[in-house]
Amino acid sequence: MKVENLRNIAIIAHVDHGKTTLVDGMLKQSGTFRENQVVNERVMDSGDIERERGITILAKNASYTYNGVKVNIVDTPGHADFGGEVERVLKMVDGVLLLVDAAEGPMPQTRFVLEKALKQNLSIVIVVNKIDRPDARIKEIIDEILLLLMDLGATDEQLDSPMLFCSGREGIANYSPDVKGTDFKPIFDTVLEYVNAPEVEPEAPFSMLVSNIDYNSFVGRTAIGRIEKGTVKVGQSVTVCDWHDETLKKNGRITALYTFEGTGRQAVETASAGDIVIVSGLEDVTIGNTICDNTCVEPLPFVAIDDPTVEMTFAVNDSPFAGKEGKFVTSRQIRERLHKELLKDVALKVEDSTSSESFKVMGRGEMHLSILIENMRREGYEFQVSPPRVLLKEEDGVLLEPYEHVVIDVPTEFQGSVIEKLSSRKAELVQMAPQGETRMRVEFKIPSRGLFGYRSEFLTDTKGEGILNTIFDGYHPHKGELPTRNTGSLVCFETGESITYGLYNAQERGQLFIGAGEPVYAGMVVGVSPKNEDLVVNVCKRKQLTNMRASGSDDALRLVPPKRMSLEECLEFLAQDELVEVTPKSLRIRKAILDHSERARLISKAKKGN
Repeated sequence: MKVENLRNIAIIAHVDHGKTTLVDGMLKQSGTFRENQVVNERVMDSGDIERERGITILAKNASYTYNGVKVNIVDTPGHADFGGEVERVLKMVDGVLLLVDAAEGPMPQTRFVLEKALKQNLSIVIVVNKIDRPDARIKEIIDEILLLLMDLGATDEQLDSPMLFCSGREGIANYSPDVKGTDFKPIFDTVLEYVNAPEVEPEAPFSMLVSNIDYNSFVGRTAIGRIEKGTVKVGQSVTVCDWHDETLKKNGRITALYTFEGTGRQAVETASAGDIVIVSGLEDVTIGNTICDNTCVEPLPFVAIDDPTVEMTFAVNDSPFAGKEGKFVTSRQIRERLHKELLKDVALKVEDSTSSESFKVMGRGEMHLSILIENMRREGYEFQVSPPRVLLKEEDGVLLEPYEHVVIDVPTEFQGSVIEKLSSRKAELVQMAPQGETRMRVEFKIPSRGLFGYRSEFLTDTKGEGILNTIFDGYHPHKGELPTRNTGSLVCFETGESITYGLYNAQERGQLFIGAGEPVYAGMVVGVSPKNEDLVVNVCKRKQLTNMRASGSDDALRLVPPKRMSLEECLEFLAQDELVEVTPKSLRIRKAILDHSERARLISKAKKGN
């Protein structure tokens, strides 16, 4: 039986192709908000970090009603580190809006999400977005989309998927790229016409696959998913089971039930097959579990969640400034916060390390872990983190490591520099193709660790005009030693406050990360040296005063403005013997061993060992 008054769709696309902006416009034009209601831009990006960075990190649910049909809509992440979210979301829907930028065209994540949608035989509605861009190349993009569909083995029906042309920012869409639309009505109509209504068994015993989870301190853990069969009621006794774990059979009771209305949640007493709901009352439920009626315990099939590929060590801060800026600083508090994150992020893993003061934290990529670090820092946590390391595997006696598929768009004059740098990092050139008259698209396959520390270098090499995108490409044979950072660090000599005179002398030896009047400690990294070795500098050094030299004569010294590092830049910069000290107010790079003589002794010992 089909539920004709219901549609479930997901919006999928590469990062920054306009998914969240389009959802905003659809919700507004469908009358989801009151006329006088004040609504933020990108209303679906509810997290502070999502708003600041303009990216979607977690899949979000909403709904609108059009011509008497309720449409559940899911806004999915576009960044490769959150690809696991996309796979899970597609289990809840019957069709997708595939968004493609009118200038960039299909990108790595476009291919990834479209391949998943085609495999599940979902209805595809193609939307070419940002047609108002001055560099839009719509006719070429249409060809690229059709080539991608053929390359992914799309059926004849999928190749005939409807294609619309829109500007999410202006709130207009049309069936032809040459005719300017007036609103999103063509998208609304196409969704109802081409996306299949849910095919359900309303009389069968209740069954639901958990595709996402949420957690808050009021109601605890909640499960989000689509009801596959039957009807569910508040107070109903259910069993939690799992396709990949035959031993899991846990009984529970549903204490609350919600459906999505607009961007909010509506408490209901009962819900039927086909609808996307939120279920409360089951403590240990997780993504991939099946919640079903006690009388018919049958787990629904689900693809296992991909393993993490990158690891970092989170440890208690032991610097001389420890405990001065953070609210939560003990290992117990850090452990509790990491395990709380596990309740809603199943792509994350946390293990105890050899020390009781540190933890191994594993995720899907550098950004995945940096988002966690940034969230903890904003909540008042103080700790230190190690450089990222890739997780290796061994199969049939062969050592394997994670690889990335890299797609780079650069002005043609910079392509030589990019190819040279990535080749030195063991990247293999896959293909090159011109993008218009002045830009080139270059694709590589590279070990994940080959990209550590490269992004900031890439922006410098391309004068900020290059675009770099990556997606996980599986595990392949280990490539051996890779060249590491070819610059050294400027390391602070003593604890104190940075002085203009000391900084003026230090800046001749490299680029500084700090300005005058900032607290520093011995072993803290205060800048980068162009030489391939660390240099100890005394930024606290004062000018000796004499009868001929006044203390105010420092005012004439001119300092170069320091380079202020973001969290991602700090993580990229780290050498293997360095850490990032993370506090709510500061980010400081430091040597793992702060004592200069101890550090020098270990370096000397290592050289003799070689």
